[in-house]
Amino acid sequence: MTIFKEKLDEEYVTTSEAKEILVDIEAERADDEDRDLRYELARAIEHVNRYAFLDPEEARELVDKLTELEKVNEKTAHKIVDVLPADRTELRSIYAKERFALDGEELDEILNLVAQYA
Repeated sequence: MTIFKEKLDEEYVTTSEAKEILVDIEAERADDEDRDLRYELARAIEHVNRYAFLDPEEARELVDKLTELEKVNEKTAHKIVDVLPADRTELRSIYAKERFALDGEELDEILNLVAQYA
């Protein structure tokens, strides 16, 4: 017997936004003495503390600016904000699975936006 779960909703969040959510959950769990942090939750909190470089508001603002560009969809914008690529090579690695390649001007435009926040 296989049990399938239905996906009700899907939303992309940056690592910075996930950190904000997990901090709230951690504080809620700390108030309740009977509830310990599960291993997965503790690891997730450790991960976002290590890799969240921007404030959630800055991250959301950068995602919005990136999605305004022609060849940046929402999923890719979130990846770019999480990685904050410093050069063309790092940015190209994010686009490696896409069916198109960006030219130098498009790469520089994205990198200039990222540089404003990094």
